[in-house]
Amino acid sequence: MKLEGKTALVTGAGRGIGRGIALELAKEGADVVVHYRSSERQAIETAETIRSSGGKALLHRADLSDVKQIGDMMVAIREQWGGIDILVNNSAVDPTYDFFEVTEERWDEVLDTNLKGGFFCAQACARDMVKKGAGKIIFISSVHANTTMPKYSAYAASKGGINAMTRQLALDLAQYNIQVNAIAPGATDVEKFHGKPGHDPAAIGEQIPLGRIGYPEDVAKVVAFFASSDSNFVTGQVLTVDGGSSTRFFLRT
Repeated sequence: MKLEGKTALVTGAGRGIGRGIALELAKEGADVVVHYRSSERQAIETAETIRSSGGKALLHRADLSDVKQIGDMMVAIREQWGGIDILVNNSAVDPTYDFFEVTEERWDEVLDTNLKGGFFCAQACARDMVKKGAGKIIFISSVHANTTMPKYSAYAASKGGINAMTRQLALDLAQYNIQVNAIAPGATDVEKFHGKPGHDPAAIGEQIPLGRIGYPEDVAKVVAFFASSDSNFVTGQVLTVDGGSSTRFFLRT
């Protein structure tokens, strides 16, 4: 129970990697704010799972592309639970568009949610952490920040920005004993891919050096490390969790 007595905010915690993170932090003793934007049913299920295991969970809906809604969320959290010790910036959108189909509206949707929203969540939570004299901020980035695929221009840009922001915030917040790190998952088997043509976890796993696709719990375990006192001398790092995929050079013939 490395996180007992801590309060964690996990954005986008209704499903996928976010759900896995919320459950793992709760298992380690944290009280978890389960944030969601559109996955209400799944977020309720995540909160109920935490409570049924003896943990504490608080639900909150907010559109993180809207800074006012971030502020309102923080006010509600402080009123009910005090403040935040751990922030996991997981919420993201990842639509795929051909380069010439990326409009200003589509670009803004991705960057405002993934990058701007993450920054202002970090700023809001850091105000609590400064008062507490310690804190942990963890961004969920992506391998797309470094090695990407066609049609991910806006998404890859947002994740590259997250990596840079992680290093910058680590520098800015070190004086307050706040550690800021990021995790870059590779191919991960999450609900949004289930049933989609071409999504074959076994086939994907054959292309990964460790021989399998990733799962939310693989990312969640690393988040728990960054959220705990075990990582107190680690900050400004981006850790790739991809089964070794980024070590391989692919040459199409």
